[in-house]
Formats: sequence, structure tokens, C-alpha cells
Amino acid sequence: MTSDFADALACGPLVLDGGLSNQLEAAGHDLGDALWSARLLAEDPEAITRAHLAYFEAGADVVITSSYQATFEGFARRGIGRQRAAGLLALSVESAREAARRARTARPDRALWVAASAGPYGAMLADGSEYRGRYGLGGGELERFHRPRLEVLAAARPDVLALETVPDTDEAAALLRAVRGLGVPAWLSYTVAGDRTRAGQPLEEAFALAADADEVIAVGVNCCAPEDVSGAVETAARVTGKPVVAYPNSGETWDAKSRSWRGRSSYAAERVPGWRERGARLVGGCCRVGPKTITSIARVLSRE
Repeated sequence: MTSDFADALACGPLVLDGGLSNQLEAAGHDLGDALWSARLLAEDPEAITRAHLAYFEAGADVVITSSYQATFEGFARRGIGRQRAAGLLALSVESAREAARRARTARPDRALWVAASAGPYGAMLADGSEYRGRYGLGGGELERFHRPRLEVLAAARPDVLALETVPDTDEAAALLRAVRGLGVPAWLSYTVAGDRTRAGQPLEEAFALAADADEVIAVGVNCCAPEDVSGAVETAARVTGKPVVAYPNSGETWDAKSRSWRGRSSYAAERVPGWRERGARLVGGCCRVGPKTITSIARVLSRE
């Protein structure tokens, strides 16, 4: 599958945004909620547009939509019907597009991209299980969960679908089936611990699933420790031959019970050239990585 975004990624590198939730929290929004940032799609979509704009202004070429935790099932628990939920999913793409339009007022020729987030099944559960995987569901059940949301997101015409924070190969295989025939390219990004998925499978096995998937134009890792990125990037590039995406957390650790972050940041832009040498073409940050770090990444990559 070819697209303008795929062509840009092949020429790379491109700078990805940072954590949407921490940018929203910095603006004063309380996200202590099962819907997380997706709640603001219904309550304050302008806040989401401003958060995306902050990352474009910081130097990001690509922003990821607020649909990570936006699902039909999650919205239904809030009394939001299927038609309205579909509209909110589409709005997540339009909010990012609007941010890109505003960012281009200063530089009309700037190429900016929108990635529509599809988080794992565990994100909908909001209990930390996206960092464990193995939910007790079969592959068919996972595919049926993901496909309707992916259809709606694809119809909103993002530049790419971000199948992200995938904890195990079972869910990855289901997502790869669910994304077929949608007409929008995708990247597949695992959350990892060391040289394995969060569920414990070797990364060679995990990345191999996407090697021959035409819809998948990049593979990689996100929502992991910065220290785990180099080896994973090298493995992803070697196993698949595809461009690699890398956007780890700050290095702090999420405590699901207390719903808080612990520890200190270990993300430094000086790590990025090493990731680039190993095959990373799309680099940014995930949880707790803000606009200042994205600016630093953009500066480092511009000097290469």
C-alpha cells in the first residue's frame, strides 16, 4: 500500500508528538476518568485541538488523535449511543486536522500529518491490562471489537492508523486482520519490556507478524521505557525491513492502582540519533513526554 504519508516516512525522519493526556492535564483538565482524554471529545473538543496545536508548534510533523481510549463500548457505559460515538471518533480526526490547519497559517507549505489512534482492548477496560494483554478473549472476539472502530476512523480519512500500545501477539494478529481492506495505511506498535512484549513473547516473533502485511507501513514500540527502544528498533527493522516508529514514555512508571506516575524521567533527546541509526523513521514520545522534549527531538533530527 502506498500513500503520501508512506512516501514521507520512507524519506524520514518525521517527528511524532508527545503525550496528549499530559498536555491536556497541563492545561488544567482532569482526566481521572475511564474515558481518559476521549471524554473531552464530548465535553470540550477545542481543548483537544489546542493540545494538538501545541505539539505542531513544538516541531511535531505528526500528531496522534484522542481516540486511543474511545470505543463504542466505553462510550455506551456513559449513555452515549452508537451513532453519537461514531461521530466522536470521527471528531477525533477532525480535531487534529483543525490543529494542522491552524499550524499552517504561519507556514502554509508545511507538511503535517494525522495518525488515528486505535488502542488495545485493555485500554477500554481502564484497569492497566493493556500492559499485560492476554485478556481471555479469542482472536475472533478481539477482531470483532477492533474492526467497527477502525472502520469509522478510516472513513474519517486520517493519513495513517496507529495500532498502538499492543501488549501481545494475539491482539496484534487480530488487529492485522481487522485493518485489512480499509484503504488507509497503518503502523503497528507494541508496548514492550526488554526484548519481549508485555505478555512475554519474543519481539522477533511479534514483529514478524507484520512483515508481509501490505497495510502496515511501519512497525515499532511505544509506551515503554526509553532504555528498551534501541534493541526493539533494531529487531523491528531487521525482521520486517519496514520503517520503524519509536515513541517511549518519559521513563516514569504508571501505577494502575493509584492511577499515578512514579519515578523520574530518563528520556533524553540525545538518545534519538542512536534510534535513527538503527532504523527509526518516526520518533516522538508517549506518556509524560511534553512539547519541550518534542522540540529537542526536532532540533536533534534537523541536524542530521
